[in-house]
Amino acid sequence: MTERTLVAILAGREIGRIMQDRDGSLAFAYDRAWRSLAGAVPLSLSMPLSRPDHRHAVVDAFLWNLLPDDGQVIAAWSRAFHVSPLNAFGLLAHVGEDCAGAVQLARPERVAALQAEQQRDNAWIDDADVARRLRALRQDRGAWRLPGDHGQFSLAGAQRKTALLREGGRWGVPAGRTPTTHILKPPVPGFDGHVENEHLCMALARALGLPTAGTEVMRFEDETAIVVERFDRLVTATLAAEAAAAGDGVRAQSLAGLARTEPILRRHQEDLCQALGLHPRLKYQSDGGPSARHVATLLRAHSGKPDEDVATFLDALAFNWLIGGTDAHAKNFALLHDAGGKVRLAPLYDVGSALPYPSLDQHRLKLSMKVGGTYRLRDIGPRQWRKQAAELDLDPDATADRALALAAALPEQARIVCDGARKDGLSHPIVGRLEAALVERADWCRRVLQGKAA
Repeated sequence: MTERTLVAILAGREIGRIMQDRDGSLAFAYDRAWRSLAGAVPLSLSMPLSRPDHRHAVVDAFLWNLLPDDGQVIAAWSRAFHVSPLNAFGLLAHVGEDCAGAVQLARPERVAALQAEQQRDNAWIDDADVARRLRALRQDRGAWRLPGDHGQFSLAGAQRKTALLREGGRWGVPAGRTPTTHILKPPVPGFDGHVENEHLCMALARALGLPTAGTEVMRFEDETAIVVERFDRLVTATLAAEAAAAGDGVRAQSLAGLARTEPILRRHQEDLCQALGLHPRLKYQSDGGPSARHVATLLRAHSGKPDEDVATFLDALAFNWLIGGTDAHAKNFALLHDAGGKVRLAPLYDVGSALPYPSLDQHRLKLSMKVGGTYRLRDIGPRQWRKQAAELDLDPDATADRALALAAALPEQARIVCDGARKDGLSHPIVGRLEAALVERADWCRRVLQGKAA
């Protein structure tokens, strides 16, 4: 029956179907033509193209990882759509047409419409309307869209958020095949200044050479939000210009033509829980989730540039150790799929520091993944970094030296980033508190790595 089937669509093309039987068991079957297509990518690394069919456990995990990791949002959607909050398939039948990455999950009767629709009229909104949406989101975690909006979408994660289309200087609620391009997150209750905190930590990571999603702190009337540019979206005209600059005239011409009907393209991605076939409840290593070794093994098996991606991942571990980033779990790392089955580690996202919050016991702060067998920040030093390197089959001395180099560079870059933020008008007290905490923490880490601190 149609209500028990969802069609998986990538780049406007059906790649397979997810079926749910009367008992709730799930199965996914790839479309035969998609499997034989040159350059085809899998729905997930956990569901390789080498197998035409995949069963319940891996399919269920993949679907749950497309949904918010927030019981209140799931409960609100359950009431709105008259679907059990335990039924990821049923929920995505209502919100699956715009998900993380390129995948769209649609009921069979919606497929022809989605494939035929061009980039039709979007509902353009002003700052007052954006502010109204952020206000509603602060009051109701499930208010991702307002009544009367076209379309629904789903994004993973525990923070309150909404997603909108940004084109030039205007904002819109997309319609038809048009994807959202930016994620907007209001302040986190109980963590004053978290919007600025996340933006500054992302900017600091970028300043230290780590790939990150682009962020801004924006005000819409009396509402503040961090605005995150989606790295799983591509501007077709930009791709055409890059192809022309590279001397690929045929590709440039093709993309220029496509830009008239598809100005924004979805790029397929998945988080590490999806890639490993794990339910989101296993996102933390302490709950049975992936370790650094699991991640490195995955990257070496599937990345187009495994050495580079493993090094970036290790830098991310070191960066979170330095800034007190306690939430860098498996769902806060993602993979971008390229044609031919290879992947790349996606830019970092959802990076923040626990250091400027006195309510958190700074002596007990822990990472989400162990470093050298240790979670607690204060217990990690050169021995743990060398042990971690050995576990990842990397040079122990080079790994410890890299952590030391990041610790040494961080104070100056933190001052530069925070000074720039103040010049840009960020006046929240968290800016100064975070700068001081980061500098103090990096200096302590540097001394530890040099054997000069207890």
